[in-house]
Amino acid sequence: MASLVRRLFGKLTHGLPDSFTGELSPEENVVAVGDLRGGGHLVATTRGLWISDGTDARRLDWHLISKAAWDDGSLTVVEARESGTAGAAVLLEDQAPQRFRLSTPRKVPQVVHQRVTGSIKSSHHRDLPGGGAWFVQRSVPGQDGVVLQVRPDPGTDEGPLRSLAAEVAEAMRLARERAQQ
Repeated sequence: MASLVRRLFGKLTHGLPDSFTGELSPEENVVAVGDLRGGGHLVATTRGLWISDGTDARRLDWHLISKAAWDDGSLTVVEARESGTAGAAVLLEDQAPQRFRLSTPRKVPQVVHQRVTGSIKSSHHRDLPGGGAWFVQRSVPGQDGVVLQVRPDPGTDEGPLRSLAAEVAEAMRLARERAQQ
C-alpha cells in the first residue's frame, strides 16, 4: 500500500526510503533523507524530523527541537516537551539529548540546522529567582503567526516564571493588536 501511495504522490514523498513506516501529513514534503548506522533513517520534512528504525517512525516537530548539533558523523538533537502553559505562553522542558550516527548524512545536517534556526524569530534569556529562562518566539509549520515558548533553566522558581511568561505573552498579543490597527 505504501509503495502505491508513493507512486501516486511521488512529489510529496520523493526520496522516502521503502522501509519508512511513518505517515506524512497531506501537506508534508520530504526535504532530505540520511541513513543511520545500523539501519534506519532520519527523514527531514517540511514539518519536522522523522526518526525511522525500519519498524517504527516518529516525528519531532521543528518547533519542539531545542538544540541540534552536527559533529563527527553524528547529529545530536534535544527534543522539548510541552509541560504546560502560562497565559498564551507554552512552557517547555528539555528531554535528554538523542544522538544519531549517520552512515550517509546527505543534506540532513544542513536541513536540520536551517529548519530549527529558521523557526526561531527571536530569543532572549531572562534571569529569574533560582535560575532563568529562555523566551523564544517561534513559527510553527502549518500555523499562522508565532508562538511564545518559555524554557526554564534547571532550578528556576516556577511561580515567578509562570507570572512573567503570562505577562510577556499578553504584551505580545497587545502589540500585535496595535500593529493591526
